[in-house]
Parts: sequence; C-alpha cells; structure tokens
Amino acid sequence: MAKIAVLGAGSWGTALAKALAERDHEVALWARSADIAAKIRAERENSAYLPGVALPDGVVATHSLQDALEGASSVYLVVPSHGLREVLVQALPYLPSHGPIISASKGIENSSLLLMSQVIEGVLPASMRSRVCALGGPSFARETGLGMPTAVCVACKDQELARSVQHELAGDRLRVYTTDDVMGVEVGGALKNVIAIAVGAADGLGFGHNARAALITRGLAEMSRLAIHLGAHPLTMAGLAGLGDLVLTCTGDLSRNRRVGLELARGRSLASVVGDMRMVAEGVRTAKSAHDLAIRENVDMPITAEVNAALYEGKAPVAAVESLLSRVPRSERD
Repeated sequence: MAKIAVLGAGSWGTALAKALAERDHEVALWARSADIAAKIRAERENSAYLPGVALPDGVVATHSLQDALEGASSVYLVVPSHGLREVLVQALPYLPSHGPIISASKGIENSSLLLMSQVIEGVLPASMRSRVCALGGPSFARETGLGMPTAVCVACKDQELARSVQHELAGDRLRVYTTDDVMGVEVGGALKNVIAIAVGAADGLGFGHNARAALITRGLAEMSRLAIHLGAHPLTMAGLAGLGDLVLTCTGDLSRNRRVGLELARGRSLASVVGDMRMVAEGVRTAKSAHDLAIRENVDMPITAEVNAALYEGKAPVAAVESLLSRVPRSERD
C-alpha cells in the first residue's frame, strides 16, 4: 500500500482521493482551509464541495502540506489554476524525491500564459521535471465520486511513469489510458472550458441543437489549431482529453462553465454569476489567457475571442454570436 498526496480538496481532488483510496492506497487530502480539513475528518465526506459522497477510511484530510507530502510516492495537484503556482512553491520543500507529480488542474496562467504542466516544470528543479504528468478526459467529479463509469488519460513523456499512474488510479469503474502527449492533454483540458461558455450562451439564447453542434465542432477545430501549433499530436484532440472532455463540458448539466454561458445569455453580469458559484469555473480566467496566447502565437481562435469579448469587454452574447456568423466565408479545413 502506497501513500499518495492529493493537494486540493475541491470536488475533483476529493473524487480522485476517493478513487485512489478504493485502490487500497493511503491518501492524504490537503485542504487550503483548516476548517474544511477538520470537517472532512469529522464527517467522512466533503460536504462543502462533494456532498453526499462517503469517503473511505484511507482518505485522511489535512491542512499541513508537510504532513500530506511526507512519505508520498505520488503527488496529484488539483488546485484551481490561478492558485497552482503559489501552492507548489509552498509544497516544494516537502515534495518526494521520486515518483510522478500529476497535474489534474486545467487552465492557462493569466500572467505567464503557461499551461499547468509548464507552470509546474518552471517551479520544479531541473532534476524533477521529467516526472510531470497531466491527467485529462471527460470526468465530472460528482459522477466519478459516485462510482459511475469514467475514462480518463494520463500523459507523461516518460511512458513507464505514465503506466505507474495508470496502475495506481485505474479501478473497476475508472478506466485510465496513457499517452506521451502532455501538451495535447493540457490544451484540451484548458480550452474546452472556454468553448463550453460559448455553448452555454448559445443554449441560453435559445439557438437550438444545430448551433450547439456547430460551436462544439468549430470549437474543436480551434482547440486543435492551437494544440498542433504548440507541438501536440493531432489525434489527441480526437481523444478523451480533446473531444471527450469538450462534449461533456459543453453539454452536461454539471458543467460550471456551461452554466456561466447560460446565465450571461439570460442577462446576468459576470460578477453576479461567478459570485453565486462556490466552485471555480476555470473557463472564465482561461478565456483571457487563451485569447492572449492565440494573439501571441498568431493562431486564429474566433470563438475564444468572442468569449473573451463577452466576459471582459462588455459585448452582449447575442452580438458575439452574430460576429461569428458574419465572418468571411472560408474552407472548413482552414
């Protein structure tokens, strides 16, 4: 039985901790809030972020990074993208000398325009960078936590390390695939949240299934355009971390990012929508950084640009859709 550290006691971190404990691992679940860690220990569930999902005895919640990381063979980083760097810097003195460091956060850092694996590599010493993995795929935390069938993929340049993560995480209801395409998994996980805001807005405006399907398809096209430009394998975008996660996030009722789009289309302000959400909708921050990254890399990403305009430039969702429809006609492969 190995000890595994999960840093981040939100809904996805808690679901992963449960899945790992069900594989007979000892899991230290780190919470930023001491009160939340204490409640998890007392109630044996995370009532704040994943209520109604009982946690096995193997999950031990803590507010101490040192206690969480001491003796750990693997480390899962599951904090919101905007807080990842800060938490990792604090955790650095306690990180184990061997074993995988798995990014399960999805986003692009606003200040640096780095994907989460790149943020991690930038904080880690050179000797540890080859150990960075990325976890992606269509995986609502609640469904995974309830033991519903889920398939994800783990990416690492070191395939032996990827297989070790696959072995420690996979269970009867959680299927884990491996890939060496860290960039593809990271881009897919970040950008699907932005496209989901656009799809939610179209649904909120009552534009129907045709518009939804078009946005998902063209969203996949611009995700692929950026991913391939950054060195990802094209087929990754047709897999779990690309198309799979995109479809789930754009259509599922549990999608926080889709909900943002729905509420914006109904006339609510972004501040009001985000203020009512306990959990983070990563696409809100990622829309800006993805738009900035597309400009820097000279990659055409019109849906991302319109989501950014709706979120940060005061553009009405209906006007954003009209801008997309009025673009110059072009070949579908462009």
